[in-house]
Amino acid sequence: MSEKTIAIVTGASRGAGRGIAIALGSHGCTVYVTGRSEKRGDHALPGTIYETAEAVTRAGGKGIAVRCDHGDDAQVEALFDQVLSDEGRIDILVNNAAAVYDELSMPGQFWEKPRKLADMIDVGIRSGYVASWLAAPGMVANDRGLIVFTSASGAAHYSMGPAYGAHKAGLDKMAFDMAVDFKAAGTNVSVLSIWMGALATNRLLGMIEADPEKFNYLRDQIETPEFTGHVIWALHSDPELASISGETVIGAEMAVKYGVTDEGGRQPPSYRATHKVAPRGYHPLVIR
Repeated sequence: MSEKTIAIVTGASRGAGRGIAIALGSHGCTVYVTGRSEKRGDHALPGTIYETAEAVTRAGGKGIAVRCDHGDDAQVEALFDQVLSDEGRIDILVNNAAAVYDELSMPGQFWEKPRKLADMIDVGIRSGYVASWLAAPGMVANDRGLIVFTSASGAAHYSMGPAYGAHKAGLDKMAFDMAVDFKAAGTNVSVLSIWMGALATNRLLGMIEADPEKFNYLRDQIETPEFTGHVIWALHSDPELASISGETVIGAEMAVKYGVTDEGGRQPPSYRATHKVAPRGYHPLVIR
């Protein structure tokens, strides 16, 4: 593409969002990096929006940090107003922001864990809806665009309790339903939910170190945080992308399709192979 691609990656101070932003930067994108962490100490884990934006620029793109609490609609609206004012359009929106707490992986049943775990439904499902709602009119007007939800296999099996499961399942279903609306509007905007594998983030690596007997097997399955970003770029560059709009795809399988490899030439395994799990299908019935 001759003109620079404009992307927004939410929740990109660290983890998957940071990796996706950097990967898109390596493909020359202008990436708006959002999150709440502006300085070290804002979060227990390292990483800030400014550090990610600088890494995007070093990778070959243009990183722009915007402090945004995705639980606050006014801040999200201001973000989109800024991007549209500065760039005139949005080509890729990656909905990655989520309220993730350490207690998710701790022992106990859901009622024995803090009620705050339900925040994943607000900063996760709802925030992804709001960001997509704000991005959609411009994408429809331009007759192009890609909205991505970062999901995982916990959408289709038990993983860390009902808050996490509802979050991932909700993202997958939103992608499907949004695609129905975009198709009904006759536009070329596409929506996908992508199951990422176990990511080599500070959080997960810390879990493995803390309980190697339980989690050490993940080392053979792990994906770098940048891997999904390269898959997203391959999807965005596919002229036939609209044919799979609305689907939940496994990132590792899309990587094989497009010839994307991870660090060191690795080909991360698919959940279909490791866990015998695949995304759920939805019925074609439409009720309006």
